[in-house]
Amino acid sequence: MMSTATLVLTAVGSVLLLLLLVMKARLHAFVALMLVSVGAGILSGMPLEKITETMQQGMGGTLGFLAIVVALGSMFGKILHETGAVDQIAMRMLKTFGEQRAHYAMGIAGFICALPLFFEVAVVLLISIAFAVAKRTGGNLVRLVIPLFAGVAAAAAFVLPGPAPMLLAAQMHADFGWMILLGLCAAIPGMLIAGPLFGSFIARHVHFTLPEESFRPPTDQQTLPSFGFSLSLILFPLVLVGLKTIGAHFVEQGSRLYNILEFVGHPFIAILLACLITIYGLARRQGMDKSRVMQICGEALQPAGIILLVIGAGGVFKQVLVDSGVGPALGHAIAGAGMPVALACFILAGAVRIIQGSATVACLTAVGLIMPVIGPLHYNGAQLAALSICIGGGSIICSHVNDAGFWLFGRFTGATEAETLKTWTLMETILGTTGGIIGMIAFTLLS
Repeated sequence: MMSTATLVLTAVGSVLLLLLLVMKARLHAFVALMLVSVGAGILSGMPLEKITETMQQGMGGTLGFLAIVVALGSMFGKILHETGAVDQIAMRMLKTFGEQRAHYAMGIAGFICALPLFFEVAVVLLISIAFAVAKRTGGNLVRLVIPLFAGVAAAAAFVLPGPAPMLLAAQMHADFGWMILLGLCAAIPGMLIAGPLFGSFIARHVHFTLPEESFRPPTDQQTLPSFGFSLSLILFPLVLVGLKTIGAHFVEQGSRLYNILEFVGHPFIAILLACLITIYGLARRQGMDKSRVMQICGEALQPAGIILLVIGAGGVFKQVLVDSGVGPALGHAIAGAGMPVALACFILAGAVRIIQGSATVACLTAVGLIMPVIGPLHYNGAQLAALSICIGGGSIICSHVNDAGFWLFGRFTGATEAETLKTWTLMETILGTTGGIIGMIAFTLLS
């Protein structure tokens, strides 16, 4: 058996090696994670045959649940985009709030429209609307894009069915209904503070010039689906999952109604039903033929495949940390220091995030380090959901040059690295910290 100090050093060294491979050696994150996983297993004294078994278990255990959710969710979001449902929601938000409060409209539109979409896809689809409003009002683009990015980031970090919160809920064995409720409690205040409020403040100090070639949103609203129908489609899977949690408290366990709610409220079934309704109730009604729908679904799976591979590799790293004893050693060292478990979740995720950049990897690594500590404590599903929110908040703080989101923001806004640090980095930190604090408060109240 290796000493605790050696195992802790192995954990720290593994994360530093990951940073070196990604930033200096320029290895793809998937390859880097696999190499670091092998290295962590060897240095921690794991038998060689155990390392490969653990890697297989980590990949399968992570993707066995998430692959279905991400694949169906990708198709769901892509069809909503292609039919104009996303544009309809964004335009209605702007019309409702008016140009004077357009920054609030951008934050809310970003939050709602990002629920069924990947972060990058939501930004690409909605940034054109921010450009159009800035062009019409002559206002500072910073005041509009910060709330937009905050809304998208809040949905991606805290609210199901986003890949990161779905991953956390599955790995932490949290209750999905509580995950939705607490995710909304963290995301909405976080979005308002980091988006419209911070955006209005930082716009006094930073100014972005509108790009010469900016995207234009669709102007023909006659062909778009109604706002009510578009919004109901996005919220449909969330309602089904929420009904499952409500049914667990008010419906007799083991009854037929209880079993039905358990079935349709599972994320697999909820997103599958939403996907089918979107195909046959929206896409086909919009005049899309079968071949076009199939093409859209195929296009949606391409970026999803890359994301899933990186998530799976992160799952491998997490499992090696757990099975090698590295995770338990570091986790118990933190617990022995007297740090509250909710704060430890936030700090662990934040530390990994700052070092290697990926929010997803930060989530998985933090889970691998904290699960050996909280496992014997037998927390309920609500408490585990609160701890998941703490991890989600820590996983997005202090975004800098090793995070793809940092460069994505600069690419679309034309911001320099210094301007991106003043705007995007501070916005992410405010959002993550707000969500993390709310997660800690929720955990305290539920304990």
